[in-house]
Amino acid sequence: MISKVKNAMTNLVGGMMPHGQGQGCEQDSLPPRFPYGRPDFLDLTPELLQYSTEHASRPVLALKRGCRLPWKTGYAEVINAGKSMLNEDQASCEKLFVKKPSGKHRNSTLLEDNRDGTGIPLHFWGVFDGHAGSGAAIMASKLLHRIIRDRLEEIYHLLEDPAGVPPICLAKNGSPYQAEAKKGAAQEPEDADSVSDSAVRFHMEKVVSLESLVMGVIETAFTQMDDLIQREKASYAISGGCCALAAIHLMGKLYVANAGDSRAIIVRNNEVIPMTNEFTPESERQRLQYLGFLRPELLGNEFTHIEFPRRIQHSELGKKMLYRDHSMTGWAYKTIVEDDLKFPLIYGEGKKARVMATIGVTRGLGDHDLKVYNSNIYIKPFLSCLPEVKVYNGEEHKHGPDDVLIMGTDGLWDVTTDREVADAVSAYLSCCDPSDPMRYTMAAQDLLMRSRGVLKERGWRLPNDKLGSGDDITVFIIPLAGQESET
Repeated sequence: MISKVKNAMTNLVGGMMPHGQGQGCEQDSLPPRFPYGRPDFLDLTPELLQYSTEHASRPVLALKRGCRLPWKTGYAEVINAGKSMLNEDQASCEKLFVKKPSGKHRNSTLLEDNRDGTGIPLHFWGVFDGHAGSGAAIMASKLLHRIIRDRLEEIYHLLEDPAGVPPICLAKNGSPYQAEAKKGAAQEPEDADSVSDSAVRFHMEKVVSLESLVMGVIETAFTQMDDLIQREKASYAISGGCCALAAIHLMGKLYVANAGDSRAIIVRNNEVIPMTNEFTPESERQRLQYLGFLRPELLGNEFTHIEFPRRIQHSELGKKMLYRDHSMTGWAYKTIVEDDLKFPLIYGEGKKARVMATIGVTRGLGDHDLKVYNSNIYIKPFLSCLPEVKVYNGEEHKHGPDDVLIMGTDGLWDVTTDREVADAVSAYLSCCDPSDPMRYTMAAQDLLMRSRGVLKERGWRLPNDKLGSGDDITVFIIPLAGQESET
């Protein structure tokens, strides 16, 4: 097994095995769920689509002048420096309407918004960083926003009354459940163990806000998206997996949901407000180790959930070495036993940290067929599709034209800090005409060129001669005052 893992580590590129490793061969004979392409809003000709795959020149693609996204959103992207044949990032930007559901059941994965302008407006931005293929990223970019919309329509009657408190229980038809017996109806005998005192019963009930209900809708929509990818793999070729970062604007609030290592920040009055945390083997070490501790069969008798500062040599059996497990933040000493010679579940540091020597992210969509190199050990049980959702109440602040939400895949943040990104965007916007609808796209294009760098003899280099980003990069710059420009 150790030799297998060594082979896997030497073949790692950008956090994943090369495309095809760990994927079922039967996928090659199935049609793709969606054909490969760049986001529809770029409106690329076949010639431009081919040009976008040039690894040597790495052209920056941006919105065409005259192409308008909601809120005057800016967008730009660039392909990697040769890590994969195609740009595996995907993006979507949509304006939808949450409507009162009709009696006829709707299929959220197929129905597009009819854009008749009725209902509660919902704005959606998503970036999907694919790995080991672009199939999962493309599918999520096409469908996740529709799933969120349809889940919200199930609570439409609650969204209509934002000042109200969501009922704890709903009837089968989705309307608030009435606990009081109807007049003349037979009452069921009271449970002997139930609390009869109304005051006690009142204090035992949790008050759930509408905001937290919307957060739950988004979380369950991510789970539904992941389940859908798994189901449709039986009929379609859906390669790889993807990190997913989405921003949803609903009723004055911005909900930012992140599953993976993409990142979003708000820049307001030169202040940087982080809206995401990255989910990596290091940041989720204790969750992963705890799962390995509870279910050792998932480790395939080849890995240990315990972490050591370095690999253990067979000659060190019986000696004491520093270690930590799922219950620990710090380190302690333990006596080395035979089981400790297994390869660690989490190995490496920083961007080189991997789960089972294979993947460098711990949350996302897809990856259902991903296995440890040359083995039958599945990695999906250790990967979560559940996003962390943070909320920004836009109605509590007055926003100027330079206050923005910046969303980007990890190719951007690998070489630039939050502060550097904020300063670069603010400096560029300060030199632009505030009335120019292209100012946010031009700022996104400038930001990508800074992070990509310039091609020199020793690769893509930043102005300080450090290595530029060799990864796919995708960026949205969303003006927080954009909603006002549409009203």
